Amino acid sequence: MPPTEPRRLAGDDPAATLRDEALERLAACREAGVDPCLATLLVSDAEGATAFMDRKHDRCAEVGIDTRRIDLPADAPAERVYRAVEDLAADPDVTALFVQVPLPTHVDEGAVRERVPPEKDVDCFAPANVGRFVAGDPRVSPVTTLAVDQLLSAHGVEVAGQDAVVVGRTPTIGSPLAHLLCRRDATVTVCHSKTRELGAKTRTADLLVTAAGAPGLVDGSMVSEGVVVVDVSATRVERDGETAVVGDVDAASVGAKAAAMTPVPGGVGPMTMAALLYNVATVSLPSSAATG
Repeated sequence: MPPTEPRRLAGDDPAATLRDEALERLAACREAGVDPCLATLLVSDAEGATAFMDRKHDRCAEVGIDTRRIDLPADAPAERVYRAVEDLAADPDVTALFVQVPLPTHVDEGAVRERVPPEKDVDCFAPANVGRFVAGDPRVSPVTTLAVDQLLSAHGVEVAGQDAVVVGRTPTIGSPLAHLLCRRDATVTVCHSKTRELGAKTRTADLLVTAAGAPGLVDGSMVSEGVVVVDVSATRVERDGETAVVGDVDAASVGAKAAAMTPVPGGVGPMTMAALLYNVATVSLPSSAATG
């Protein structure tokens, strides 16, 4: 018998639901006299990063969210980056602020985080918001964390009591995802570039979440039968003269064993865009309107 195809954890339908919730919050903002405005900062020359930022602004335009955008070259002086954040933070028309990471190595990420006002922070980037998230009292959840949480819930994926392995520990994606899964009562192992025998760890997973940005990092020999796989990464690669978007997981070999897995593209990606809109609405909504 041919192998059974894994259940497809597609993001389109859950993203539409989350987008509708965002629209309700945006309407509440406007009823309260607030016109939401998202400001973004990108410090990169990478084509993929620029395209990703383009999509953010496109999705905002579709729902009538005003935007401000500053794109700087990767070699922009650190002081210029800090001033850009300060300018966006001080703009009274800006209600939400997003900084694309990773930043170039010569830019102190901590210094950038300190300049993002917690009340305008759309991606749980400001130190105060990170602390609240870790403490279990989030002002706002990181965009990708919210996206994965909503995707798992929408597809009825069991988390509590499961052995979960997260591959990747970046402060904006991997680490918050590990905190989320722990809060949802999974037993969580976090793997990273210094992990020895990665496959020995990933084979223990009932739920495997990859966020390493390393195409083909995980293949079928590194997972067990019946695993549920959430591939967060979406990396542009050249194949046979054409550009393709791939994840960390080798879809063919892992799919032969997985019970369910996200497609790349089409899984977490659509959810992150909907989660961004939701977070823009959340931080823009006056507290009186949110509680009343």
